[in-house]
Amino acid sequence: MAALPLEHPDPESTDSAAGVLAALEITQSALERNEIDKFALAVEWAIAHPITSVADIATVEGTEGEVAIAGTGAPLVAEFCVADFAAAIGITTDAGRAYLGDAVEVCYRLPRLWAQVMGGRVPVWKARRIAAHTHSLSFEGAACVDRHLAPIAHRVSYAQIDRTVEAARALHDPAQAEQRRREAADGRFCDIDTTQVGLQGTMTVRGELDLADALDLDQALQHGAQQLADLGCTETLDVRRALAVGALARGDLPLGLHTHPATHTEAEPVRPQRSRRGRGLMLYAHLTDDAVRGLLATVENTRSQVLVGQVASWCATATGPVTIRPVLDLHEHLQVPGYRPSPRLREQVLLTHPTCVFPHCTRPSRSCDLDHVIPWAEGGPTCSCNLVPACRFHHRLRTHGDWRLHRVGERLFVWTSPHGRTYTRHL
Repeated sequence: MAALPLEHPDPESTDSAAGVLAALEITQSALERNEIDKFALAVEWAIAHPITSVADIATVEGTEGEVAIAGTGAPLVAEFCVADFAAAIGITTDAGRAYLGDAVEVCYRLPRLWAQVMGGRVPVWKARRIAAHTHSLSFEGAACVDRHLAPIAHRVSYAQIDRTVEAARALHDPAQAEQRRREAADGRFCDIDTTQVGLQGTMTVRGELDLADALDLDQALQHGAQQLADLGCTETLDVRRALAVGALARGDLPLGLHTHPATHTEAEPVRPQRSRRGRGLMLYAHLTDDAVRGLLATVENTRSQVLVGQVASWCATATGPVTIRPVLDLHEHLQVPGYRPSPRLREQVLLTHPTCVFPHCTRPSRSCDLDHVIPWAEGGPTCSCNLVPACRFHHRLRTHGDWRLHRVGERLFVWTSPHGRTYTRHL
């Protein structure tokens, strides 16, 4: 699909409020047209990479497979083509797979909606919202949703999308509808969002519990909050309830503990007797200027930063061992003679590279393989400057998909795709 010519607002026309609004309208219209073009190009990319193209791309037969990115009736695509697409539009491979899948879903299984999107009558984001719900429907079910929602997709609510999809599922795939109903009947969960951590070292916890369990937990937290107050804690009730959750997790909340209320304001809080070994702490000592002067510490398992004072507080309240592991210098060059890195070298590489080094990938390095930048078979050493973390998919992509990696700086990497496109990653 050819891109439409863009209109650029005249700088002189933005001198007034009306001119600014007019320029915004022109810019928004251009963005919407570009998004439509990108959605259409996603389908063209998928069409250009059927499973039959695998033999032409993979360097070792059988190492690249087919992947279903949309529902029944949509074409399968070559697995590695997703990485090229995602890198080209600047998103993660997982996000690129979702975008490709939604575009193919709309084009092949929701053709009426596709026509509305291409005509500019339904925004791409709304079409993707509908497509995300229809992936699991049968071909007939998706067609039913298309008939009902395409004419009104520009104004349909999220709730109506859900109702229409579930009605189509019940009509065209009653067995699946019943199975999903049974699974949804038990909506209990407990989620701790480790991706959103503030500098104060807090995160969100939410859940849906059995009524009896919820009442028991509420009573335990209320009781624990009161006991903490009796032991001298001066925080608010909400904060004490939050503290009680952590104490419960470590097994050191004084539930049933004989408390000793403070007799006067100057009394030191009585520390509860802990019932079992709880949270420990692993500290890495980084002998670098940034580490010595810095006021922030990195929490590795949540990939977030907190104030150094918060770490000191955790050390003071840790119920398990506090271990300090010295890293002499993250810039020290380490090398071993064999293929496999030593534990010390591996730890250094993981600490200096927080994620997979593929463009836009956010997989934590501790869940990645260590890959030789210059392959071991070609004489590449096993050393600090030649090892990088690569998640399993991107490791396979490089090994079997003809992607090339070059290190051009301490933390700057250039990847070249099979099509000759280059992408940089700076960690």
